[in-house]
Amino acid sequence: MTSKSASWRLPNRGRVDHARPVSFTFDGRSYQGLAGDTLASALLANGVHLMGRSFKYHRPRGVVSAGSDEPNALMGTRRGPGRFEPNTRATIQELRDGLEATSQNRWPSLAFDMGAINDNLGSLFSAGFYYKTFMWPRAFWDRVYEPVIRNAAGLGVSPTESDADRYASRFGHVDVLVVGAGPAGLAAALEAGRAGASVMLVDENSEPGGALLSEPGVAIDGKPAWDWLEAALAELATLPNVTVMPRTTAIGYYHQNLIGLAQRLTDHLAEVPAGAPRERLWKVRAGHVVLAQGALEKPLVFDGNDRPGVMLAGAAQTFLHRFGVKVGDRPAIVTAHDSAWATAFDLAAAGVKPVAIIDVRPAVDALLTDRARALGIETLTGHTVTGTSGRLRVKSVRVNRVENGKAGAARALACDALLMCGGWTPCLHLFSHTKGSLAWDEDLRAFLPGKKSEAVEIAGAGRGLWGIAAALDDGAEAGAKAARDIGRAAPTPRAHAVASDRAGAGVTLRELPTDRNPASAKAFIDFQNDVTAKDIRLAVREGMRSIEHVKRYTTNGMATDQGKMSNINGLMIAADALGKAPPQVGLTTFRPPYSPTTFGAFAGYHQGETFEVTRKTPIDGWAEAK
Repeated sequence: MTSKSASWRLPNRGRVDHARPVSFTFDGRSYQGLAGDTLASALLANGVHLMGRSFKYHRPRGVVSAGSDEPNALMGTRRGPGRFEPNTRATIQELRDGLEATSQNRWPSLAFDMGAINDNLGSLFSAGFYYKTFMWPRAFWDRVYEPVIRNAAGLGVSPTESDADRYASRFGHVDVLVVGAGPAGLAAALEAGRAGASVMLVDENSEPGGALLSEPGVAIDGKPAWDWLEAALAELATLPNVTVMPRTTAIGYYHQNLIGLAQRLTDHLAEVPAGAPRERLWKVRAGHVVLAQGALEKPLVFDGNDRPGVMLAGAAQTFLHRFGVKVGDRPAIVTAHDSAWATAFDLAAAGVKPVAIIDVRPAVDALLTDRARALGIETLTGHTVTGTSGRLRVKSVRVNRVENGKAGAARALACDALLMCGGWTPCLHLFSHTKGSLAWDEDLRAFLPGKKSEAVEIAGAGRGLWGIAAALDDGAEAGAKAARDIGRAAPTPRAHAVASDRAGAGVTLRELPTDRNPASAKAFIDFQNDVTAKDIRLAVREGMRSIEHVKRYTTNGMATDQGKMSNINGLMIAADALGKAPPQVGLTTFRPPYSPTTFGAFAGYHQGETFEVTRKTPIDGWAEAK
């Protein structure tokens, strides 16, 4: 490993194997990571924050999250002849020897992109510009406008070779399917499994644990979190009626508890066994489902919130604890929630020197401010961020005191990363697939699961319960209830004893207060599609009243992350512009698949000689005869 990489990699930290270096390339340059890294964590360990360019304005972008909601770090990856894939999420792609990754949407290079001229022509590309331009002369549409638009559309480069991989498919039937292997999902699987139910526990990440992987300081039932996790997985492994499936994403929830699963089988292997399929598509019919998908961290909306080095505070915490990577030496933190303070404390304990915690709330728990001062971190409560500087990576943040809702005089703070947290929103995508209703919780300022249409339980943060203890207890109860509902005798679960839990609280905001002209601010909501706060407000001024119309007019929430990071912020701004409460405006429809899924996974065995151009039902001939 190079000395540069070592400066960002913290020795003996994380769940990576420090004794197993892994070589890979990014844009033709060689790097080293560690076994257990993702492509994103390995690049950050090498000091690489610039990972892509945005779709419309070609603005430089870095990693924002550490999971499947990542909107920026999309790359082309190659695993050999016939094995090229565009738009691979660097935060999900596991590192392996010989991996070739290339950045997208730039020419001639990532650092110098000619397309960035669009950023200076932003006034020509406002929300809905394609509805208001290309109208004249009419004859130009077929010969000029449409060819140019089609050439510019799309992200990444389509493969030019035939897919050399094999794909598989399989049906499954279980008593209880648990989606999400965080604390709630693990507790649910344990209770249902102990009751004798057949259980399938799936998680999209390479290892189970969820939030526990980023909270090693928590103690559960007298054990450190990672020891408790190891013991829980060991017990599940001893139960013959339980199957644990990491690297498996629940992509759709259909009628009568049919769940679609996309299982990644060999993408993480440097050497793929002969004949082994790359992915397997499961169609699982479950007697009962437990959704334990957790919550998604929301970004804050302010001018310059998209520069490389600006990321979610929870992502920085994940990179620190799971991968042993520090995202900066002197990060600043801007937040509206207590959880970002915990990130700052963890970074300080690892030897990082956070320059300041900027909290938009006028007051926070004194325990937080006292701890920060003891660690030598400046605390700026009642302050806002009104801008950032730095071309290819953030170099400073502009901070203003807020008085009576207005931003006052500004000061600049030098930093090499900016970690933001706008609170958390329950992950409701799969529940929404069932056409279950959503209910607005005014206290949490979030949508929660409402009336159910399937045999399903939602557990933990997915229904607005914050903290490890609440997730464990709620998950255990959900697992026991699911087992009882399919006829198993499940005792009442005991409560878990959790120490050093950090549930926290916060507020939900629209744009952060600013002393600058909002019309000139580039405060992004949808990072991938370059949708800003002013685009949402423009859509409302131009007559869009339905949130679905706002979505289509601005393309907010139409990127590959399906609005995981942008929908709630977009809703709050649209509701403010309309002068309505958020539940009166509503939420856009979530549709399968939950995250991008390969065509190969859907095709399964139906390729090559077994490809069926026309598929007929057994009664097709009878129907034609009638």
